Amino acid sequence: MNWVSTSVRPGTYAEPPSLREVEWRSATLPARGHDDDDHWFRTRVTAPGESILRFGGLATVCDVFVDGERVLRSESMFLAHDLPIGPGDHEIVVCARALTPLLGVARKPRARWRSRVPVDGNLRWFRTSLLGRAPGFSPGPPIVGPWRPVTLVDPTSPQVEVRTFLNGRDGVVTVRSAESAGDLEVTIGGLVERLPAGGGTVRVVAPSLWWPHTHGEPVLHEVQIRADAGEVRQKVGFRTITHAADLEHGGLDLHVNDVAVFARGAVWTPTPPGEVRATLERARDAGLNMVRIVGSMVYEDATFHDACDELGLLVWQDLMFANMDYPFVDEAFAALVEEELRQSLREVAGRPSLAVVCGNSEVEQQVAMLGLPFDLGRQEFFYSRVPELLRAAEIEVPYLPSAPTGGTRPFRADRGVANYFGVGAYLRDLGDVRRAGVLFASECLAFANVPDDDPPDRSTGVMRDVGAGWDFADVRDHYLGILYGVAPEAPGYWDCARNVTGELMSFVFGEWRRAGSPCSGGLILWLRDLAPGAGWGLLDSDGRPKAAWFHVRRALAPIAVWFVEEGLNGLAVQVANDRASTLHTTLRLALYRDERLLVEEVETPLIIGPHSAIEHDAEELLGRFVDIGYTYRFGEMQHDTVVATLLQDGAELSKAFYSLGRDARRDRVSADELGLRVKAVSMAEGAFEVQLGATRVVHGLRLRAPGFEPDDDSFDLEPARERRVVIRALTAGSRPSAVRVSAIELGDEFEVPVA
Repeated sequence: MNWVSTSVRPGTYAEPPSLREVEWRSATLPARGHDDDDHWFRTRVTAPGESILRFGGLATVCDVFVDGERVLRSESMFLAHDLPIGPGDHEIVVCARALTPLLGVARKPRARWRSRVPVDGNLRWFRTSLLGRAPGFSPGPPIVGPWRPVTLVDPTSPQVEVRTFLNGRDGVVTVRSAESAGDLEVTIGGLVERLPAGGGTVRVVAPSLWWPHTHGEPVLHEVQIRADAGEVRQKVGFRTITHAADLEHGGLDLHVNDVAVFARGAVWTPTPPGEVRATLERARDAGLNMVRIVGSMVYEDATFHDACDELGLLVWQDLMFANMDYPFVDEAFAALVEEELRQSLREVAGRPSLAVVCGNSEVEQQVAMLGLPFDLGRQEFFYSRVPELLRAAEIEVPYLPSAPTGGTRPFRADRGVANYFGVGAYLRDLGDVRRAGVLFASECLAFANVPDDDPPDRSTGVMRDVGAGWDFADVRDHYLGILYGVAPEAPGYWDCARNVTGELMSFVFGEWRRAGSPCSGGLILWLRDLAPGAGWGLLDSDGRPKAAWFHVRRALAPIAVWFVEEGLNGLAVQVANDRASTLHTTLRLALYRDERLLVEEVETPLIIGPHSAIEHDAEELLGRFVDIGYTYRFGEMQHDTVVATLLQDGAELSKAFYSLGRDARRDRVSADELGLRVKAVSMAEGAFEVQLGATRVVHGLRLRAPGFEPDDDSFDLEPARERRVVIRALTAGSRPSAVRVSAIELGDEFEVPVA
């Protein structure tokens, strides 16, 4: 539907005005906040017959008029509404009432504690999103008016609910419908069964299972349901999801189909229409296998959940509560919320991608960090009523009352589920990652990730905690000084700034993913930026990968090799094989001096079972002690770079670097001094291949061509080992002319023409 919208001062109209009046009034208004005005939306629809007008969501306190008559008041943006309308043309008007005057009305009970996250603590009374109303991470504008589709629905179309379960190795499909729909014919695979009015169950013998994409194939089965009034098709999956019985001491140790899954993911932010699937594909391609719909945002629709089912992405579903003391003791508020949850849980119930349901975001943490009694944050609604609603919806996945939660302090890292920002906002040293003993990080690794905009801007899009004297660019620069010895005003600062946050993420996930780690997962804050600039996102606000995205993709690939420093115990070489088949590979270990001279090399065949990880002592692989991490410091350093490569039939599956000579990155040198050779050759369909080689290690090498994207970027280049990178057009018909080459220690970037 095409809406015409405008804003007027609150209280100006009690009935829908004509469009001419609204436009005139709007033109005389001063600039005001979005919550200060009434917002009117007007459209026309033509119903072919008796129909249902379905409002997917109205933000936030809205009146709906049909042909001049008020027929609905909605007080929750999270509720859908069905209105019957007759055949013919109809004028539909929605008035989203100004929220500011409503926030000023005193209500009881008073809040037992106050949060600085929302713009107004009285938002706790209104079922609306903090998106656009939280200065620290989403200053505005807020969502107002018909924010979900408004559609015409045939009231005679069959309405069915489908659930799937596993009973041993067999699948069970449960179908329910209204008795009035009559008998049902259910088809799944080659099986056809008749069910009586109201529905029943169908048994599927040994179906292929649904897996997160990192661990197997996300197999879906189409169910076709025929009734007298029509036909419904739906895709379903079969899988089991369990977690550690002792959440406090075992964390959220997820097992899918009885296989332990290291859950790595990111917090989801609402994405422009038409870009949801592409953004989720970016998450999958980065090696992530989970997305968290966080309680400060909005519930997602069927388009989102269908894509997660198909792409093999696990979904952590928060209920939309965050950072406030919600008045569940108020009967009207509780009733509104319960209907919201019944509708929202119906959308996700039965989906194979649903892995976790969480009652709220940071309510328990907020109370504890204010120094108040912990029990104030543990509201009965989240501990007793929500589990009842989950059972009623037949949702059998791990449930958390809050995130973080567990332990005497809900934010304690080594209990339950925690938000970990030790390496991050709290400026802890890298060793804190292991000392903290994180079991599962529901949020982590928030950095001001620099996009590829030229020239970049220091402050645009950078997040700042409310009341803090620092922002997340300061956090990034802190670690930039520690790891690279680079100050904000130094030459090459932006190249280093783009690279360092990805290195930090790789390091942290390497610690958490290693064999023997107590950690079973972590979720980056967040996947995609809401606005342009250096936000928390791995992707910028247009959905393009930042340098950090490429680091994460290498670190979290289903098949990966990486180093973990073990102090006097040397270097541990970690290898993971998340795939469902045994991996036959060769591990190559190489040591370089002065980042250019190969001083030692060894190859070892490895056989790694499915869904497993192994650890090797690097010096054991070499067969002798070489002080590989230069921890004993006997005499001069004999090597400064260690490279591990997984090979299969000569092809590289994964590569990792360990550098002992980071200070060398402060020296800006020429391409000739690096021995850097770059050649770009055209390929079919607008793609081109870049062939690279160098006589010494090149750190953070980047390849950029407007309208094109490389299959790898921000990587280190090993001496005397040719590297080929394919760069593909983002839109059909694009023709490459040149590629820009830059690196951390490269004095000046340069262009290479595409031959």
